Amino acid sequence: MSINTSNIALPGWLEIVVIPVLNILLALISAGLIMLAIGVNPVEAVGIMIYGAFGYDEAIGYTLYYTTNFIFTGLAVAVAFHANLFNIGGEGQAYIGGLGVGVVFLTLDSYLPTLLLIPLGIAAAGLFGAAWAFIPAWLQAHRGSHIVITTIMFNFIAASIMVYLLVNVLIKPGQMSPESRLFDEGAWLPFMHEFLARFGFEVSRSPLNVSLFFALICCLFVWIYIWRTRWGYELRTSGYSESAARYAGIQPKTIIISAMCISGALAGFVAVNEIMGVHHRLLLNFTAGYGFTGIAVSLMGRNHPVGIIVASLLFGILYQGGAELAFEIPKITREMVVAIQGLIILFSGALALMLRPWVVHIYLKFSSVDAVEPV
Repeated sequence: MSINTSNIALPGWLEIVVIPVLNILLALISAGLIMLAIGVNPVEAVGIMIYGAFGYDEAIGYTLYYTTNFIFTGLAVAVAFHANLFNIGGEGQAYIGGLGVGVVFLTLDSYLPTLLLIPLGIAAAGLFGAAWAFIPAWLQAHRGSHIVITTIMFNFIAASIMVYLLVNVLIKPGQMSPESRLFDEGAWLPFMHEFLARFGFEVSRSPLNVSLFFALICCLFVWIYIWRTRWGYELRTSGYSESAARYAGIQPKTIIISAMCISGALAGFVAVNEIMGVHHRLLLNFTAGYGFTGIAVSLMGRNHPVGIIVASLLFGILYQGGAELAFEIPKITREMVVAIQGLIILFSGALALMLRPWVVHIYLKFSSVDAVEPV
């Protein structure tokens, strides 16, 4: 009798670690075949990429800097996904989160000390991102508007608002570039090389800043919230079955709005890294596609904070190591690096379950667990 492998429960280490790793290996093998076709040694290319990502302290800084952004956007997608919502508006929510940081700092950085400015900036990033996610959430909960369509639209609306404000309202007087004035230094997050220097560690300058620690704290809080609180249980219940949740006394409309607001706040925290930690001014296009990459990060990490950290690090390696690869091997252009990223997204997203039936069969063959399918 054939077994429906889709209904067989696998241990977490197989679902979260082994299957994603196999998908990544398939993607890298496919990328290696493309490299062979254009006359590039894939082993040499992988070596250059790894060196470009971890070979020296500046490279490590850039890799972890990218990783920080992917953690925020990956968590944003994951929280919404557990409520059966597909939030692809992280780009716009991060953008508006940056607006919140800019408004607070441009207004208060001359009056408040660092101990107040930094928490206010972080809170503003989260609140503005949550507010931008609230509108699509309310439309989904009370009007039935599809969350995918509304969040896509709100990405473009956010970009248009930022262009208008930075060109006409928030631009520094007397300059052509559409960006605000530099914030007071009291509103800057310390760079990691400055932070480590206080403890006697000398590393090269890079965009990496202490927002990495905040991103890891967010991972911890998301794990506690989703798997260790009543609210997280209600969120997951509503995501599994809205009718069952309603029967249990849970309000799905409330879950939709709360999950999307938390998701928007996490996406807004990209501004903590970019605006507070790196640029120290409000400017256009600081999100740089991180919101969209967060979708792949979340899918690859199986919507779990630990998996998201690992997937974020992988994409950080691809971004930084890919730039080194494009520089060292002229045949590999930046577009080809993007194609490699696309292959990983393809195998980890659209084809994520392709290898699962084989993994299930191997697991059942070598384990003492009976193939009992849930009713």
